[in-house]
Amino acid sequence: MSSEHHTVDRVAGVWRRHDPAIAPIPLVFDSPHSGEIYPDDFHHRPLRKIVRRAEDTHVARLWSHVTGVGATRIDALFPRSYIDPNRSLADIDPELIADAWDEPIVLTRKTSQGIGLVWRVVSGGVPLYARKLSAAEIRTRIERYYAPYHAELATVLDARHQAFGAVWHVDCHSMPAVGDVNADDPGRERCDFVIGDRDGTTCERAFTRFVADRAAAMGYSVAINDPYKGVELVRLHGRPHEQRHSVQVEIKRTLYMNEATLEPHAGFARLEADLRTLAASLADYVRGCLAAR
Repeated sequence: MSSEHHTVDRVAGVWRRHDPAIAPIPLVFDSPHSGEIYPDDFHHRPLRKIVRRAEDTHVARLWSHVTGVGATRIDALFPRSYIDPNRSLADIDPELIADAWDEPIVLTRKTSQGIGLVWRVVSGGVPLYARKLSAAEIRTRIERYYAPYHAELATVLDARHQAFGAVWHVDCHSMPAVGDVNADDPGRERCDFVIGDRDGTTCERAFTRFVADRAAAMGYSVAINDPYKGVELVRLHGRPHEQRHSVQVEIKRTLYMNEATLEPHAGFARLEADLRTLAASLADYVRGCLAAR
Protein backbone atom coordinates (compact mmCIF):
# COMPACT_ATOMS: atom_id res chain seq x y z
CA MET A 1 0.00 0.00 0.00
CA SER A 2 1.35 3.41 -0.94
CA SER A 3 2.32 5.78 1.88
CA GLU A 4 2.83 8.81 -0.39
CA HIS A 5 0.58 11.74 0.30
CA HIS A 6 0.02 15.24 -1.00
CA THR A 7 -1.29 18.42 0.58
CA VAL A 8 -1.43 20.86 -2.35
CA ASP A 9 -4.64 21.28 -4.31
CA ARG A 10 -4.50 21.39 -8.09
CA VAL A 11 -6.72 23.79 -9.98
CA ALA A 12 -7.47 23.77 -13.69
CA GLY A 13 -9.80 26.12 -15.51
CA VAL A 14 -12.79 23.83 -15.06
CA TRP A 15 -12.03 21.63 -12.05
CA ARG A 16 -10.31 21.73 -8.67
CA ARG A 17 -8.67 18.66 -7.16
CA HIS A 18 -8.17 18.39 -3.42
CA ASP A 19 -5.46 15.86 -2.59
CA PRO A 20 -5.29 13.81 0.62
CA ALA A 21 -3.93 15.55 3.72
CA ILE A 22 -2.71 12.18 5.04
CA ALA A 23 -1.57 8.96 3.35
CA PRO A 24 -3.98 8.39 0.46
CA ILE A 25 -6.50 5.60 0.31
CA PRO A 26 -8.50 4.52 -2.76
CA LEU A 27 -11.52 6.62 -1.82
CA VAL A 28 -12.46 9.40 -4.27
CA PHE A 29 -15.27 11.93 -3.96
CA ASP A 30 -16.46 14.18 -6.75
CA SER A 31 -18.92 17.05 -6.86
CA PRO A 32 -19.85 17.57 -10.52
CA HIS A 33 -22.78 19.94 -9.98
CA SER A 34 -21.56 22.49 -7.44
CA GLY A 35 -19.81 24.80 -9.94
CA GLU A 36 -20.51 28.50 -9.51
CA ILE A 37 -18.27 30.10 -12.17
CA TYR A 38 -20.51 31.09 -15.08
CA PRO A 39 -18.78 31.31 -18.51
CA ASP A 40 -19.05 34.63 -20.32
CA ASP A 41 -20.84 33.01 -23.25
CA PHE A 42 -23.60 31.53 -21.08
CA HIS A 43 -26.40 33.86 -22.16
CA HIS A 44 -29.27 32.34 -20.22
CA ARG A 45 -32.76 33.82 -20.40
CA PRO A 46 -34.00 33.55 -16.78
CA LEU A 47 -32.49 35.57 -13.95
CA ARG A 48 -29.25 34.13 -12.54
CA LYS A 49 -30.95 33.43 -9.20
CA ILE A 50 -33.38 31.11 -11.03
CA VAL A 51 -30.65 29.36 -13.01
CA ARG A 52 -28.59 28.85 -9.86
CA ARG A 53 -31.29 26.60 -8.44
CA ALA A 54 -29.95 23.92 -10.77
CA GLU A 55 -26.66 23.92 -8.84
CA ASP A 56 -25.83 21.54 -6.04
CA THR A 57 -25.08 24.62 -4.00
CA HIS A 58 -22.70 24.13 -1.05
CA VAL A 59 -22.19 20.42 -1.75
CA ALA A 60 -18.44 20.83 -2.33
CA ARG A 61 -18.18 22.71 0.96
CA LEU A 62 -20.20 20.12 2.85
CA TRP A 63 -17.69 17.44 1.79
CA SER A 64 -14.59 19.65 2.04
CA HIS A 65 -13.16 17.65 4.94
CA VAL A 66 -12.77 14.29 3.18
CA THR A 67 -9.08 14.87 2.43
CA GLY A 68 -8.53 14.53 6.17
CA VAL A 69 -9.38 10.81 6.02
CA GLY A 70 -7.06 10.15 3.07
CA ALA A 71 -9.62 10.65 0.30
CA THR A 72 -9.31 12.75 -2.85
CA ARG A 73 -12.04 15.17 -3.95
CA ILE A 74 -12.66 16.73 -7.37
CA ASP A 75 -15.08 19.61 -7.92
CA ALA A 76 -16.43 20.98 -11.18
CA LEU A 77 -16.13 24.77 -11.29
CA PHE A 78 -18.63 25.37 -14.12
CA PRO A 79 -22.43 25.19 -13.71
CA ARG A 80 -24.22 22.00 -14.66
CA SER A 81 -26.90 23.95 -16.55
CA TYR A 82 -24.18 25.10 -19.00
CA ILE A 83 -23.02 21.54 -19.65
CA ASP A 84 -23.73 18.60 -17.38
CA PRO A 85 -20.80 16.25 -16.65
CA ASN A 86 -23.24 13.69 -15.27
CA ARG A 87 -24.78 13.04 -18.69
CA SER A 88 -23.71 10.92 -21.63
CA LEU A 89 -22.25 12.69 -24.65
CA ALA A 90 -25.08 11.13 -26.64
CA ASP A 91 -27.75 12.73 -24.41
CA ILE A 92 -28.26 15.58 -26.88
CA ASP A 93 -31.60 17.38 -26.99
CA PRO A 94 -32.58 17.85 -30.67
CA GLU A 95 -35.00 20.61 -29.68
CA LEU A 96 -32.08 22.72 -28.51
CA ILE A 97 -29.83 22.51 -31.59
CA ALA A 98 -30.19 24.94 -34.49
CA ASP A 99 -28.29 22.86 -37.04
CA ALA A 100 -27.21 19.26 -37.68
CA TRP A 101 -25.51 17.14 -35.02
CA ASP A 102 -23.29 14.52 -36.63
CA GLU A 103 -22.57 12.47 -33.52
CA PRO A 104 -24.78 9.70 -32.06
CA ILE A 105 -27.90 10.78 -30.19
CA VAL A 106 -29.49 8.53 -27.60
CA LEU A 107 -32.64 10.05 -26.13
CA THR A 108 -33.21 9.43 -22.43
CA ARG A 109 -35.67 10.38 -19.75
CA LYS A 110 -33.34 13.29 -18.93
CA THR A 111 -33.57 14.48 -22.54
CA SER A 112 -37.37 14.52 -22.38
CA GLN A 113 -37.16 16.49 -19.13
CA GLY A 114 -35.00 19.10 -20.86
CA ILE A 115 -31.98 18.40 -18.68
CA GLY A 116 -29.71 16.35 -20.92
CA LEU A 117 -26.07 17.08 -21.67
CA VAL A 118 -26.89 20.75 -22.30
CA TRP A 119 -29.97 21.87 -20.44
CA ARG A 120 -32.96 23.33 -22.30
CA VAL A 121 -34.98 24.26 -19.20
CA VAL A 122 -34.36 25.03 -15.55
CA SER A 123 -36.45 24.90 -12.37
CA GLY A 124 -40.12 24.30 -13.06
CA GLY A 125 -39.59 23.89 -16.80
CA VAL A 126 -38.57 27.52 -17.45
CA PRO A 127 -36.85 27.82 -20.88
CA LEU A 128 -33.14 28.44 -20.42
CA TYR A 129 -32.41 30.16 -23.75
CA ALA A 130 -34.08 32.70 -26.02
CA ARG A 131 -32.69 30.87 -29.07
CA LYS A 132 -31.40 27.50 -30.17
CA LEU A 133 -27.69 26.73 -29.84
CA SER A 134 -25.39 25.84 -32.70
CA ALA A 135 -23.66 22.48 -32.85
CA ALA A 136 -20.34 24.34 -32.73
CA GLU A 137 -21.29 25.97 -29.41
CA ILE A 138 -22.11 22.60 -27.87
CA ARG A 139 -18.88 21.04 -29.16
CA THR A 140 -16.90 23.90 -27.62
CA ARG A 141 -18.53 23.28 -24.24
CA ILE A 142 -17.68 19.58 -24.49
CA GLU A 143 -14.05 20.26 -25.37
CA ARG A 144 -13.42 23.03 -22.84
CA TYR A 145 -15.44 21.85 -19.85
CA TYR A 146 -16.94 18.35 -20.03
CA ALA A 147 -13.92 16.48 -21.41
CA PRO A 148 -11.31 17.96 -19.00
CA TYR A 149 -13.48 17.19 -15.96
CA HIS A 150 -14.02 13.61 -17.05
CA ALA A 151 -10.35 13.18 -17.86
CA GLU A 152 -9.22 14.36 -14.43
CA LEU A 153 -11.68 12.17 -12.56
CA ALA A 154 -10.69 9.14 -14.63
CA THR A 155 -7.00 9.86 -14.04
CA VAL A 156 -7.44 9.93 -10.27
CA LEU A 157 -9.63 6.83 -10.16
CA ASP A 158 -7.23 4.91 -12.40
CA ALA A 159 -4.22 5.95 -10.31
CA ARG A 160 -5.84 4.80 -7.07
CA HIS A 161 -6.97 1.54 -8.64
CA GLN A 162 -3.50 0.87 -9.99
CA ALA A 163 -1.89 1.60 -6.61
CA PHE A 164 -4.32 -0.38 -4.46
CA GLY A 165 -6.07 -2.86 -6.75
CA ALA A 166 -9.47 -1.36 -5.93
CA VAL A 167 -11.16 2.02 -5.72
CA TRP A 168 -14.37 3.39 -4.19
CA HIS A 169 -15.97 6.45 -5.78
CA VAL A 170 -18.64 8.63 -4.12
CA ASP A 171 -20.47 10.96 -6.51
CA CYS A 172 -21.85 13.84 -4.39
CA HIS A 173 -25.11 15.64 -5.14
CA SER A 174 -28.03 17.48 -3.60
CA MET A 175 -31.73 17.32 -4.45
CA PRO A 176 -34.85 19.44 -3.96
CA ALA A 177 -36.96 18.36 -1.00
CA VAL A 178 -39.95 17.73 -3.29
CA GLY A 179 -39.94 16.58 -6.91
CA ASP A 180 -41.02 19.31 -9.33
CA VAL A 181 -43.32 18.96 -12.33
CA ASN A 182 -40.54 17.58 -14.54
CA ALA A 183 -39.18 15.08 -12.02
CA ASP A 184 -39.79 11.33 -11.90
CA ASP A 185 -41.59 11.84 -8.57
CA PRO A 186 -43.56 15.10 -8.94
CA GLY A 187 -44.95 16.45 -5.68
CA ARG A 188 -43.42 13.74 -3.50
CA GLU A 189 -41.43 14.55 -0.37
CA ARG A 190 -38.03 12.87 -0.60
CA CYS A 191 -35.92 11.10 1.99
CA ASP A 192 -32.97 12.95 3.51
CA PHE A 193 -30.45 10.78 1.63
CA VAL A 194 -30.81 8.81 -1.59
CA ILE A 195 -28.02 6.35 -2.38
CA GLY A 196 -27.83 5.26 -6.01
CA ASP A 197 -25.92 2.38 -7.59
CA ARG A 198 -28.05 1.80 -10.67
CA ASP A 199 -29.77 -1.17 -9.08
CA GLY A 200 -26.58 -2.78 -7.86
CA THR A 201 -24.70 -2.58 -11.16
CA THR A 202 -22.09 0.07 -10.27
CA CYS A 203 -21.04 -0.93 -6.76
CA GLU A 204 -20.74 -3.91 -4.47
CA ARG A 205 -24.00 -4.11 -2.57
CA ALA A 206 -22.16 -4.23 0.74
CA PHE A 207 -20.73 -0.73 0.24
CA THR A 208 -24.06 0.72 -0.92
CA ARG A 209 -25.74 -0.80 2.13
CA PHE A 210 -22.96 0.45 4.40
CA VAL A 211 -23.38 4.05 3.21
CA ALA A 212 -27.15 3.85 3.66
CA ASP A 213 -26.94 2.22 7.08
CA ARG A 214 -24.41 4.74 8.41
CA ALA A 215 -26.61 7.66 7.34
CA ALA A 216 -29.67 6.00 8.88
CA ALA A 217 -27.78 5.38 12.13
CA MET A 218 -27.31 9.16 12.42
CA GLY A 219 -31.06 9.69 12.30
CA TYR A 220 -31.60 10.43 8.61
CA SER A 221 -34.26 8.88 6.40
CA VAL A 222 -32.60 6.98 3.56
CA ALA A 223 -33.71 5.44 0.26
CA ILE A 224 -31.71 3.39 -2.22
CA ASN A 225 -32.22 4.01 -5.96
CA ASP A 226 -35.47 5.93 -5.39
CA PRO A 227 -35.94 8.31 -7.10
CA TYR A 228 -32.28 8.62 -8.15
CA LYS A 229 -30.34 5.59 -9.34
CA GLY A 230 -27.26 7.45 -10.56
CA VAL A 231 -26.51 8.67 -14.05
CA GLU A 232 -23.40 8.88 -16.22
CA LEU A 233 -20.56 9.21 -13.72
CA VAL A 234 -21.37 6.12 -11.68
CA ARG A 235 -22.35 4.24 -14.85
CA LEU A 236 -19.03 5.08 -16.43
CA HIS A 237 -16.78 4.36 -13.45
CA GLY A 238 -18.68 1.70 -11.53
CA ARG A 239 -17.44 -1.75 -12.53
CA PRO A 240 -17.62 -3.92 -9.42
CA HIS A 241 -16.19 -6.96 -11.21
CA GLU A 242 -13.00 -4.92 -11.62
CA GLN A 243 -13.05 -3.71 -8.00
CA ARG A 244 -14.21 -0.28 -9.13
CA HIS A 245 -17.16 0.77 -7.00
CA SER A 246 -19.26 3.90 -7.60
CA VAL A 247 -22.24 5.21 -5.66
CA GLN A 248 -24.20 8.41 -5.99
CA VAL A 249 -25.16 10.22 -2.78
CA GLU A 250 -28.03 12.72 -2.97
CA ILE A 251 -28.74 14.93 0.06
CA LYS A 252 -32.00 16.83 0.55
CA ARG A 253 -31.29 20.54 0.30
CA THR A 254 -33.65 21.64 3.04
CA LEU A 255 -31.41 19.84 5.54
CA TYR A 256 -28.84 22.61 5.19
CA MET A 257 -30.14 25.57 3.20
CA ASN A 258 -33.10 27.66 2.09
CA GLU A 259 -33.97 26.33 -1.37
CA ALA A 260 -35.27 29.70 -2.59
CA THR A 261 -32.36 31.90 -1.47
CA LEU A 262 -29.63 29.20 -1.47
CA GLU A 263 -28.46 30.53 1.89
CA PRO A 264 -27.24 27.98 4.47
CA HIS A 265 -29.29 27.76 7.63
CA ALA A 266 -28.61 26.37 11.10
CA GLY A 267 -28.79 22.79 9.84
CA PHE A 268 -25.63 23.21 7.77
CA ALA A 269 -23.28 22.77 10.74
CA ARG A 270 -25.01 19.60 11.95
CA LEU A 271 -25.03 18.04 8.49
CA GLU A 272 -21.39 18.90 7.87
CA ALA A 273 -20.42 17.31 11.19
CA ASP A 274 -22.41 14.19 10.34
CA LEU A 275 -20.76 13.99 6.92
CA ARG A 276 -17.38 14.12 8.66
CA THR A 277 -18.44 11.10 10.67
CA LEU A 278 -19.75 9.37 7.55
CA ALA A 279 -16.54 10.03 5.60
CA ALA A 280 -14.45 8.61 8.44
CA SER A 281 -16.63 5.49 8.47
CA LEU A 282 -16.25 5.08 4.70
CA ALA A 283 -12.48 5.40 5.06
CA ASP A 284 -12.51 2.71 7.74
CA TYR A 285 -14.56 0.49 5.42
CA VAL A 286 -12.04 0.94 2.61
CA ARG A 287 -9.06 0.29 4.88
CA GLY A 288 -10.78 -2.82 6.20
CA CYS A 289 -11.33 -4.11 2.66
CA LEU A 290 -7.68 -3.49 1.80
CA ALA A 291 -6.49 -5.27 4.94
CA ALA A 292 -8.62 -8.30 4.10
CA ARG A 293 -7.20 -8.67 0.60
